[in-house]
Amino acid sequence: MKVLLINGSPHAKGNTYIALHEMEKIFTAEGVETELIHIGNKAIRGCIACGSCVKKGACVFEDLVNETAPKFEACDGLVVGSPVYYASANATLIAFLDRLFYSTAFDKTMKVGASVAAARRGGLSATFDELNKYFAISGMPIAPSQYWNSIHGRTQGEAAQDAEGLQTMRTLARNMTFLMKSISLGKETYGLPERETPQATHFIR
Repeated sequence: MKVLLINGSPHAKGNTYIALHEMEKIFTAEGVETELIHIGNKAIRGCIACGSCVKKGACVFEDLVNETAPKFEACDGLVVGSPVYYASANATLIAFLDRLFYSTAFDKTMKVGASVAAARRGGLSATFDELNKYFAISGMPIAPSQYWNSIHGRTQGEAAQDAEGLQTMRTLARNMTFLMKSISLGKETYGLPERETPQATHFIR
């Protein structure tokens, strides 16, 4: 089992990291390998809808997105963490996720996803919902916890005082581990669900 964790905060050791690291400790105790990638302070441009990835098999822009793609394909679970900016995730993270999910053609079905949001006070549930949409559209089960996956803190490191938030992260990691292991056993016994040929329609035809 391997989990890839994406830190979308500009601060490598900020409150978003505290949440992800709390999960890392549980994953390690459960025998799950982890890798943490910090992307929040990188120069990552948004998707330009050029469609080149369909032919190339990778994004036309050579940056951390293409470096992360094979790691995403190899992992059993993906955790995405972000600070909250105006009730939304960090724009760098959104640009990264747009291109990562769109440019990778491999089947993501039954990889487990989880999102984590860190904020001083508000906007957490909106950010949580925003990030979960990447998993839902890709056939990835979303791991639950005991509450929305959020942690509170204003200044750097303050989230370490949020006892409920930290417990939420630990519960999330345990539930995610259980789900990944259960899916692995299920695939061995039953395989993956049948996939129909996609029907792409719009409102013109």
